[in-house]
Amino acid sequence: MTGVPASTAGGTGRRPAPGAKLGAAAVNQASLWNIANILTMIRLVLVPGFVMLLLADGGHDPVWRALAWAAFAVAMITDIFDGHLARTYNLVTDFGKIADPIADKAIMGSALICLSWLGDLPWWVTGVILGRELGITLMRFWVIRYGVIPASRGGKLKTLAQGTAVGMYVLVLTGPLATLRFWVMAVAVVLTVVTALDYIRQAVVLRRAGLPVERAAQ
Repeated sequence: MTGVPASTAGGTGRRPAPGAKLGAAAVNQASLWNIANILTMIRLVLVPGFVMLLLADGGHDPVWRALAWAAFAVAMITDIFDGHLARTYNLVTDFGKIADPIADKAIMGSALICLSWLGDLPWWVTGVILGRELGITLMRFWVIRYGVIPASRGGKLKTLAQGTAVGMYVLVLTGPLATLRFWVMAVAVVLTVVTALDYIRQAVVLRRAGLPVERAAQ
């Protein structure tokens, strides 16, 4: 007990309703071992397992590729839920801020590199996607003193298209499905380039708006 009345401490003395969202104060108290971070950790652990499954028995066995697809699908699903849970229930931690994007890029990057190494995906596609991700990440850090570039709807569509396309390439597909995955990947590449250009535009606008303020403060 603190000896401070609930009204003075800014509280009501009531227990939070079951399922209610946590208050802002809980952000700083969020445990490292919350559900959002655990899902991120699972995704990180899945990366080496996914690579071993994808490359097992020469990398072209349909059964091993199907198991690799299952691991990739679980990783993509946890990517959706960990961010949603962290934002909804104020489970954001410094670890999550760092580990979540690392996990995202690790699973996608390993999939693209392995598929290109196996000869299933052209290296230029892997280069465009990974180059974009690295470039945009560095650019965000470059302009962060001027403002934050929010994730756009196009960026979310890009992520969905990339995940779907890569997942289809992980599976051993033939006939119409093999043709379909080519076009899904084409859409993913186009969205990758278009959203990159949009983020660059936003970064330029942020910098132009922030430079006068920065100079005035000097």
